[in-house]
Parts: sequence; C-alpha cells; structure tokens
Amino acid sequence: MVFRSEKRPLSGPRTLKRSHLAGCLVVLCLALSAKGALGQETTSLATAERAEETPGHCTWYGECFTENTKIKNCVYNGTAKPLEDEKSIKILKTLCPHLIPEDPTSPVLTCCEKNQIKNLNSNLKMAANFINRCPSCLRNFVWHFCDMTCAPEQSKFLVAKEIKTTDKGVDYINEVDLHITTNYMEGTYNSCKGVYVPAAGQLAMDILCGVWGASRCTYKKWFDFLGDATGAFVPFQINYIATEEPDDVISPLNPLVVPCNKQADNETTQCSCVDCDLSCPAAPPIIPPPVPFTFLGLGSISWWVIVTFILGTAIFLLSVCCLGKKSEELPMPRSRRAEEMCQAVGQRLASARMAMAADEETSPLQSTRSSFANADTLPGNSAIEYRNPSIMERMGSMTDRLLEKGFTAWGKYCAEHPWFILFLGLVTIVTLGHGIMYINVTTNPVELWAAPESRSRIEREFFDSKFAPFFRTQQIILRPVGLEKIVHDTSNGPITFGSVFNEEFMLKVFELQQAILEIGQETNEGLEHICYAPFATGKATRDQCIVQSVWGMWQDDPDKFNETNTEEDGDKEYVVNYLDYLISCTQNPYDPNCLAKYGGPIEPAIALGGFETPENAPPKYETAQALIITLLINNHYDQSKLAPAKKWEGKLIEFMKNWTATAPKFVDVAFTTERSIEDELERGSKSDISTIIVSYCIMFMYIALALGQMKTCDRLLVDSKVTLGLGGVIIVLASVACSVGIFGYIGVSATLIIIEVIPFLVLAVGVDNIFILVQSTQRDMAKGPRGGPQEPVAEIVSRSLGKVGPSLLLTSASEATCFFLGALSDMPAVRAFALYAGMALLLDFLFQITCFVSLLALDMERQRANRLDVFCFKTASRKDDGVISEGILYKMFKELYVPFLMKKKVRAFVTVTFYAWLCSSLAVLPYIEVGLDQELSMPEDSYVLKYFQELKRSLSIGPPVYFVATSGLNYSKPEVQNSLCGGLFCNPDSLMTQIYSASKIPSSSYIARPPSNWIDDYFDWSASSSCCKKYANGSHCDNSVPFGCVSCNIPLIEATKRPEPSAFSEYLPFFLEDNPSATCSKGGHAAYSQAINYELDENKEAIVGASYFMAYHSVLKTSEDYYSAMREARKISANLTEMIRDKTGNSDIQIFPYSVFYVFYEQYLTMWPDTLKSLGISVGAIFIVTFLLMGLDIFSSLVVLITIIMIVTNIGGMMFWWGISLNAVSLVNLVMALGISVEFCSHLVHSFSVSTEANRIRRAADCLTNMGSSVFSGITLTKFGGIIVLAFAKSQIFQVFYFRMYLGIVLVGAAHGLILLPVLLSYIGPNVNRSQARRNKAREESAIEGGTPHTSSTVDVASVPREEVLHSPHQPSEGGCRTPGTVHMSTLSSVSPLRTQNAWEGGLVPQRRRHSPEGTTLVEDGSQGDQHEKLISSSSSSSISNGEAATATSQNPNAVAFDADSD
Repeated sequence: MVFRSEKRPLSGPRTLKRSHLAGCLVVLCLALSAKGALGQETTSLATAERAEETPGHCTWYGECFTENTKIKNCVYNGTAKPLEDEKSIKILKTLCPHLIPEDPTSPVLTCCEKNQIKNLNSNLKMAANFINRCPSCLRNFVWHFCDMTCAPEQSKFLVAKEIKTTDKGVDYINEVDLHITTNYMEGTYNSCKGVYVPAAGQLAMDILCGVWGASRCTYKKWFDFLGDATGAFVPFQINYIATEEPDDVISPLNPLVVPCNKQADNETTQCSCVDCDLSCPAAPPIIPPPVPFTFLGLGSISWWVIVTFILGTAIFLLSVCCLGKKSEELPMPRSRRAEEMCQAVGQRLASARMAMAADEETSPLQSTRSSFANADTLPGNSAIEYRNPSIMERMGSMTDRLLEKGFTAWGKYCAEHPWFILFLGLVTIVTLGHGIMYINVTTNPVELWAAPESRSRIEREFFDSKFAPFFRTQQIILRPVGLEKIVHDTSNGPITFGSVFNEEFMLKVFELQQAILEIGQETNEGLEHICYAPFATGKATRDQCIVQSVWGMWQDDPDKFNETNTEEDGDKEYVVNYLDYLISCTQNPYDPNCLAKYGGPIEPAIALGGFETPENAPPKYETAQALIITLLINNHYDQSKLAPAKKWEGKLIEFMKNWTATAPKFVDVAFTTERSIEDELERGSKSDISTIIVSYCIMFMYIALALGQMKTCDRLLVDSKVTLGLGGVIIVLASVACSVGIFGYIGVSATLIIIEVIPFLVLAVGVDNIFILVQSTQRDMAKGPRGGPQEPVAEIVSRSLGKVGPSLLLTSASEATCFFLGALSDMPAVRAFALYAGMALLLDFLFQITCFVSLLALDMERQRANRLDVFCFKTASRKDDGVISEGILYKMFKELYVPFLMKKKVRAFVTVTFYAWLCSSLAVLPYIEVGLDQELSMPEDSYVLKYFQELKRSLSIGPPVYFVATSGLNYSKPEVQNSLCGGLFCNPDSLMTQIYSASKIPSSSYIARPPSNWIDDYFDWSASSSCCKKYANGSHCDNSVPFGCVSCNIPLIEATKRPEPSAFSEYLPFFLEDNPSATCSKGGHAAYSQAINYELDENKEAIVGASYFMAYHSVLKTSEDYYSAMREARKISANLTEMIRDKTGNSDIQIFPYSVFYVFYEQYLTMWPDTLKSLGISVGAIFIVTFLLMGLDIFSSLVVLITIIMIVTNIGGMMFWWGISLNAVSLVNLVMALGISVEFCSHLVHSFSVSTEANRIRRAADCLTNMGSSVFSGITLTKFGGIIVLAFAKSQIFQVFYFRMYLGIVLVGAAHGLILLPVLLSYIGPNVNRSQARRNKAREESAIEGGTPHTSSTVDVASVPREEVLHSPHQPSEGGCRTPGTVHMSTLSSVSPLRTQNAWEGGLVPQRRRHSPEGTTLVEDGSQGDQHEKLISSSSSSSISNGEAATATSQNPNAVAFDADSD
C-alpha cells in the first residue's frame, strides 16, 4: 500500500512523540474538515469560552477558513439546523443511521452542513481502505466521528478550547476537547487492533497508530494520535479527554461498542478470524514436545548405550576367562638363549611335523602350504576325515580352484605377450578417453543436489515458468568500526542510538550508494535497464528502481537529512534532527513523508541489521549495528536474457572490491551479488587444483619408492620400481579418464566431485592391488633356488596372479557393485559419482590384470637384465647377489606386531576398546547435524565468506514464501473465493485464515507474517468508487488520473459487496494495472502484478490460471532452520490442498509452498533415510558379492559385513565429534568409505578363510602376517601423505569434508582392518573349509608317493650327518628343474617360525640366513652346543628321497615336515 503526499519540512513540537502516517489520519480527521478557504487568517488567540449551557446546541457549523490545506470549522453556539439536502441525508443514513429520526416526517437536525457531510463521507471511505474488512471496527470507529461532526447536542461532549479569527473577522475553531468514555475508546481499539491490511502485509494499527505501530499501540496512544494536529491530515487539535461520569455541564460521548466477533447490524457479518482473534475457533492446545528423559545429565540413548556396553563387556570377559584355552595363545618371540634352548630340546623330543613353507605372503584365496599337521589333527576339526564336506564347502573349494586356474592362465598370457597387451590397452584408453570431448560438466547447484523429478525441482520449475524467477539480489552490508554510540536527548528522555547512525558514517554510506547507482551510466547500461521497478508502467527510470536503503526514508536527499528543528517541553529545549525522523519512519514506513523515491516504503528490517528484538516487544531499530543496501534486479526464466544483469553485477563486484580497498577505516564492508556464489565456487575449485596436484604427487612418489626393494646404494636404480609405480598410477588415471569418456558418450553429466574424489578413491583401491600383486611376486621369487637356471618370468607372474587374482576380483567386484547400486540415489551428484566411480573401479581392475601385469613382467625382465630403472637403456655395474629381503615393514608385522596383538589380554583389551568406540558412536549418531553451512562452501579469502558471516550477525527478516495455487480454480465462483479469502463471508478454515493462524506461532510454523491476499484487496478495490476508472473506449485508466476518466461502476453482489462473476473476470486486469495512491490504496499493480497468471478470452475477460499468496518466513540462520521451515510450510499446504479440494470438489487442484531456498534444502528433509538407503544397498551388495566370490562362505561374508558396518558407524561418530555435518558431500564420502573399507577387510578375511593353521588364533596371525603389511603400505601410508596436504587447501569444504573425512576414513579403516579384524577373526572366524583341507592333504600324500614338485615331504634333520648336509651332491633334472621326488634343503632357509612353533610346543625357532664368501647360503638352526650350519650351494641343493623321508618320519620323532610346494 502506498501513499503520496507533498514534501514538508521536519515537524516541530511533538515530532518525536507522534509520527504521522498518511492514510490513517486521512481517514480520521479530514472527516472534520471541508475544502475551500474563506479568507486569509488574522491570527487572534482567544481564550476558549464555554457556550451557553443550553441543551442541544452546537459547537460549530459550516467551514470558514483553510490553513495549509487544513479546513477549519466555524464557531456556532446555536441549535442544530435542519438538513434538507437529500444526498446528504442519504449519506447520513448510511454512515450515521442513529442521527436519522425514526419518524420519516421529522426533520433531520444536525450541526453540520452538506459540505461537511460530503467530506466526512469521502474521508471515511479512505479509512475503510484499512478497516472495512471488519464491519464492527468500522462501525465503532465511524460512530464517534458522526457524533463529533453532526450530532445536534455537540456541546454536551465537544468544547471549543481555542478559537481564532480570520482577517475578515470570522471566528473558527483551532482546538477542541472531546469528552469521551474510556469504555468506548478501549472497546473501539480492541475491535480494530487485529484488522489486517493484505497489500501491506501489516496490521492496520501499524499505519493508524503512528510512531508506536501495532506492537506498542494502546487505545490512549491511538486516540491521541488521531487528534494530533501536527499530523498532515488533522485540521485542528483534538484532545480526547477520558470522562467516565456526566456532570452538570459535560455528558461524555459513549456510543455503543460492538465487539469484533459480533454483527454490527443485520446486514453485515462478524469480523473474520484474520481480523479478529475472538472470531477464530478455539485452537487445539499446543502440546509441548515430550521432555526427554535425563539422569545425571545423560539422555535415554546414552543410558541405553552404557547399559548395553556394560552387559556386552561383562559377557565377553566372562567368556574369555571361563571358556578360553590357555594353549590358544600366540607366544611372543623369545630371547636368543631361550630360542636356542628350545631348538636343542625340540630337535630331539618333538614329534610333530612342520610344514616346509616359505613364510611369505600368498593368496588369500588359495594356500598351497600344508598345515603343521594333517587336517584330521586340527583342533576343532578332528572329524574332517570322517565327515564329508558340505556341498557349500565343495562349491567353495571348486570356485577357488577355477579362479586360480583362470587367473594363472591369464597372467601367463599377459606376461608372455606384454607389448601386445599394452598396445590393446592403449587403444582402449584412447578410444574410451575420447568421450571426454563430449562430457558436460554440471556446476549449477540446483542440478547437482536436486533430482529433476524431486518435488522441489518440479515446484521451482512451475513457479518460474508461470510467474517469474525470484529477483536477483545484490546486497551491501556496512558496519562502523571504532565509532561511539549516540545518546540523543528528547522530550521523552534520552535514546541511545547505535554507532551506525553516526552522521559521518551515514553520509559515507550515501556516497557509496550514489556511486553504485552510477555504475554503467557512461555506457547506457545502468541499473534502470535491469532493475525491478513495481510502480513503473513503461520503461523504468533509475528513481523507480527498488533500492532498500535507510537513505530512502529521506528520499536520498542530504538536505532533508540535515534539517534540524527545536522542540520545547516546559523550560527545556530539545534539538529535533535526523534521529527523530528516523524513529518516526522506522515505526511507520508507510508515512508518505518516509516513502522512498520509487514510491514504496523502506522496510526497516531489511535496511537495518543487528538490532535488538526483545521477546513480546517491538524491535528496537535504533540499536542497529549495520546498514544494508539491497538492490533487486529482474530475473528471467529465459536464461539468455540475463546477460545484461550478469554484466552489471560483474561491474558492481569490481567496483566494490576497489571501494573496499580504499574505504575509510571506520567503515567495514561486506557485499555479494547474485552471481557471486557461482563465481567464487569456480575460483575456489581452481585455486585448490595446485593443492590436489601436490597431494597426488606425494602419493605417486610414495608408490614409486615403496614398491622397490632398496638393498644397496649402487643398485638403487636397478631395484627401484619408479617406472612400474608410475605405470600403475597412469593406469589409475586412465581408468578414471575412460570412465568419464564412457559416460561422455552416453550423455551422463559429470560434476566437480568426480574430478576431486574419484581419483582419490580409485588410487586407494588400485594402489592396494598394486602393492599386493608386486609384493606377492617379489616374495615368490625369494623362494626359488639361488645360482641355478632362473624360472621364467611368465611362470612367476602367472603363479602370483593366480594366487592374488581372486582376491583382487573380490574387492573390485564388491566395490564396483557397491557403487553401481549407489547410483539408485535420488541426488544427481551422488548418482553421477556412483556411476563414474563404479565404472572407474571396474576398468582399473581390468587394466591391472592386463596392462599392469604386462608392465610387471617387463620390469622383472629389466631387473634380471641388470638395467637401470627409468634409464632402462643403461646397465648397472654391479650384478644382483640373488638375495631378496622381506622388507622392514613385513618383518615388523611378523616379528613384533602380530605376536603382540595375538596375546590373550591384548585381544581382550582390543575387543573391549572397539566395542566401547562402537557404543559411543551409536550414542552420538542421532545428534549429527544435518545440513551444510553455506560459509564452508567459500574459500577462506572470499569476499562472499565475509558476507555470509556478516549476514548471520545482521539478518533480521526471513525469506518470502509463496503459497501457490495451481491452475483449475474458477475464481469468480463464491465457493472458491470463500476458500481463499480472509475477510467477510470467508470460510473459517480458508487459505488466508490458516496461514494467518500459523503466523501467530512463528516459533513452530516458521511463518512470521500473514500473506498478502490479492483476492481480498480486489474485493475492496472493486467496491471503492474512487479506484476503478476507465477511458471512454473502455480501456483502463489509472486512478490517479484526474480528468478524462469515468468510474467503472463495477456491478456488485448486494449481499457480499463483491464483483459479480462476469465483472470479476472483466475488471481483474484493471486491478492488476492500477497503482496504489492516496485516493486508492488498493491498486494491485505494485503488489500483485506477478502474483496472478491469467489469459484473456475472446470477450477480454480474464481466465485465471495459477496464482500465489506471499507470506514471510521467520528469521532463518542455520540449515536446520531452513529445512524445518520448508517442512512446516509443506504441512500447511497439505491441509490447504485437502480443504480446497473438499470445498470446491476439484481433486486436481494443489497448493504448494515455494521459496527460493527450498530446492537446496529439500535433500535434508530425507537425508537420514537417503543415507541409510544408500549405505544399506551398498553394504548389501558387498555382502552378496563377497559371499559368491569367497566360495559361498557365509561366515566370512558376515565378518566382512560386521567390520564394514562398524567402520562406517565409527566414521559417523567421528563426524559428530569433529563437527562434520551430514549432507550430500559427506554422503558421497561415506559411500566411498564403504569401498575403501572393503580393501581393509576382504583381503584379510579371505586369507583367514583359506588358512589351514591349527586354530583361529594362528590363522588370524597367519593372515595378518601375510596381508597386513601390504594393506598398511598400500592404503594407509599411501593416502596419509596425500591427505595431510589437503589441510592446507584454501577451500573450507576441502578442509572439512575432504581432509577431515578422508583422514578419518583411512585411520578408522586401518584401525578396524589391522587391529580389530584379526582379533575378531581369532574369536569368531569361520572354520577351515574341509574340502580345501582334504585337497591340501591329498596333494601332500601324492607328493610323498609320486614325488611331484610343490608338495610336502618330511626329513629327519637331526639324523642327517652335518657333512652329508653340506656336501650331498644334487643332480638337477633336465631343463634345470629339480629332480622329482626330492625335498630341497634350500627351503630350510625360509621355514616359517609360526609353523615351527606348531611342531615344537616350546616356541618359535628363529632362523638366520648369512652368506659365505663363496656366495653360498648358510642357515643357522639356533641350537646351542650342537649348532648345525647347513650350507646350500648357489648352484645345487641337497635332497633326500621321499621314500627315505617317509621312513624317517615314521620312525624318528625328530622328523620335521617340509612343504616343497611353496616354491
């Protein structure tokens, strides 16, 4: 609603006390005045004399003087005069029926003449613009004006206090005392205080109660304001004197007051619920949320977790203490003397057989080593020989065997044809990678996080297409620095203003504002070409652009700002200046003197920031801490039309950066534009590219160096694996490129997350596989004979791939399936990530078993040829000595870490500790914050980040929310109108009423203001004769045009005063073209021109399609505030939809809420269900694939499942403690964590499942020894260095969601995989596969009988003379292979300490290898006193026939089992 008036200088006395709001006063006091001046004033101040005490006489009659448009009434002490003008009598019958005699023949006696009645009528119509929605209020309000103006016995209650005389000697009244009862004033105020003004979105009292506004208004303040002559529309001073009892002279005016919930007369209805709380049905009592249970400061969830932990721990410890076997413990390595004593005794007394196997890492899917004893002697497995394996065990064993054979054959082919395989790989990479040319990278946040079929996207598309996208907002926040607060002395006492109102600061803000408005003017690309100008009917001017700034209250005029005056109060004089004016305008933004240049008000909550808002009290705008300049630019559904706006915004950014750099020290600036966020996100991504590159380079360097075996400095470049490591890294990057290329061909859009996250993920998985494959090959080479003909590289590579290939297949298939199923997510970014990641992992696996295997074979050939790494054309001077060390990390695991972890007390401690960790994580999971702080999305050096931080401090108003009604309603029908409106005759559960009721409880509904309702304002506009005008040709004429137009005379329904159906459609376009003015405040152009989507039919009648009703959310600052507001708005809309469908019978109509932020925050409404769904699907996929590829081993699959769930749960706990919220970014990371967790778990579990060690403890130790170092070096160490670099990224989102989460994923995964999982397996690991055990035993027996290589046989070491061991000749078989049927003593050099311990119950038998000067290998057995030194020639090895070994084994208890198959 808008008023226009002439400019006037700052008021004098009482300016601070009372502010004057245009339209309200018009309503009240113009009713007392009439137009026309009788002559110039001759000031004559006379003491008011009381008229004769004659009952029934008048105080005034007629008009006799005009002073500055204020009309004064003539003094008249005579009796009331008959009113003879029929038109005036008709008006009185309508407005003041109590003044008309019941007898129609009796004369109508009044103290007013026809001009006074005419002005009373016109001015009360203006008042009706605000309060006619409530007939009781209007009737009460009008009644006392009728009596004061025309009652025949005025002198009883109206006394002329001040009389002046014109220069013509005519006396006129300048001040009166109106004696009136408190009951009437209070009753009238109560009936009007709730009346709502839809166009303004405010209560009528915000306009009618002056400086106090609705929140601080009382009946006394209201009536004082109505009589204040300093107001623009009060013709003379009216002193409302509360008088309760009559006396001999005065009989106070006491009209009958009708409550707002009662009918004013038989022709009207009670006021609606929107305008009268008493009319509202009794609201159901608000049930407070249940008080959560607390005890000792802890909630119910915490206590449940504590009880669960205590019970679980007690049960576990009792089980360990009561049921655990002492023998099932892995002893620590002993001292040298203890070991030597153990060996000496064990060589003579031990009767067990020891498997002769190299203590190297082998395939987790296939172990060819024999057990320390036959399968039938395994503890817990004594029935293996007597019970047939189950069908599941046989199928599992068959699966292992088939996979091993398949990978062995494939590895041999790739190793024998490396260049061909590499050529095919290159062709594949180039072909698939070419698809990158067709990729579409999505950066639009809406397209990233909201699915096209999501409700928010559909509703946003509907709103933008039917109406227009929300405005493009530019905002500058200015805060003073180092300035003192201002204490302003007024007649009402001192008022403390914030330092933001410092005069110098205010003028600097004005200077900045004017400079911004000049941007683009030199090239004719100024703001006026793109701004939102609601009052412009054609091409907008710059003054018509909406600029919400405090300077708008002074119409951007420094001269007006600098105006001062004085006010006297008793003996003291007060300065009245811009601060008093500010108070007036902030309390009444619709005061015509406070309207901005564009014609509308300046909303204080938008222009000021950081002010105090006491509970149940009006805001204290004078305490503001910041000034805010807001500019609105038109947005367009057609994106091609936004180029001028974006160009102007770019100039604004450049200007503000320069201005900020040179701003005065006392001004702190924060700013943003509509394009700023997207610009800064792009800049932030580019600025962090260097950080990402450094991170990857560190990981690449580690991989290249860690793969090699550095024995001596002069062979550093021969034994290093830089080229091989680089090749592995290139394969990882190639797999990502090919994945992007494939989806480029298909047309699936990519995101920046793919570039930032997927290489990290694929590198984690791929590097682990690389380490396992390379280290398996290196350790396999260490088993071969020294000095003889070397085994072909293809054989070694194929055998290694046969061992580890099934494990690589298991992890890769699990992860790829996990991610492909993760693509079922509704979030586009998550779906794209899952698709690209799944394809990249699958391709990485295929490239590794083809191209990398070929590279490995070539690198081994290079190393054998003694050529340098990288510089492969050059040969090293020193040849290889043939010794391959196990590596420091491997030895640490074998000799220190594994024995320590397998101690009984350590295992119990680890179990309890991780159980406590799990319980604590479960306790805090429900409290993980959902959402994404918008500050985190910005780089640390971004100007937008500063704006976000300042916005949190200064934000004082919530975003608008639109309740949209879809097409299908016939608005000309009364039943539809009554379902939507909020005034007279509207349904008690109408749309307006329900939203209004919600605004009464903003703390739970998040609705701060009632909606602006175009249909109510259209009814009022139609009923006003001064609003609708048209030209002679029938086209619309604006109501402000004084000549050449005629009234529309819209036909109204008599009972409701609403337009008839045909008139409703005919004049609706007129309403939407009409601007509000002082004579017609209900024009709908400014407020509703975009709110109604309509078309004109052939009769030029409007057919309304969709429309909206705009309200405001309460102040929203956190992510929870935003998505909670959306959830509550949707609840309200669901009720509205149900109501309208029921009232209209239209089942297709729908009401939905829309706000600009909904599309970004909808994901958080279902974040937990979406997270659980995505993780649940992925975990289920991992379980199924693991079950199938682990030989249908259900128990191993369950162990993997349990460990992965624990990892993800504890990562969730880490998110809570480290302040990482749950959102789409962290969800992507959690899905990625599942994939990496597979790497930490599956290799170890598979190795355990195929191990045939004595018991679970020894099997757990075996799998951790063989696999632990590769997992630790392949994932943990590789990622750790790269992750640390991310801590230095400029982007906060990198620091939080990548550095913190990645570090947590790696550390939590490593802790569970390398600490908890082996302990868990030692307690509940699956039993030995009986079919596998039998197959191993059959191999052993066939080797003894048939003498085939790679089988187990035995020899009595103690019975063989030392000399025979040292000098026994060996004749190699044809081709350099060892003679079948022999056991090679060379394998003694790698006897497993764990297996030796199984043979000798005393403990470990360490063996130390050293080299003789002749290049032979000496092995010391560690026996004290009778220490044997076994010499193994580099060109031959001693052997004993299998038959002799068998005999020795059966007769001598000192026989030791050897595993010849471990070659």
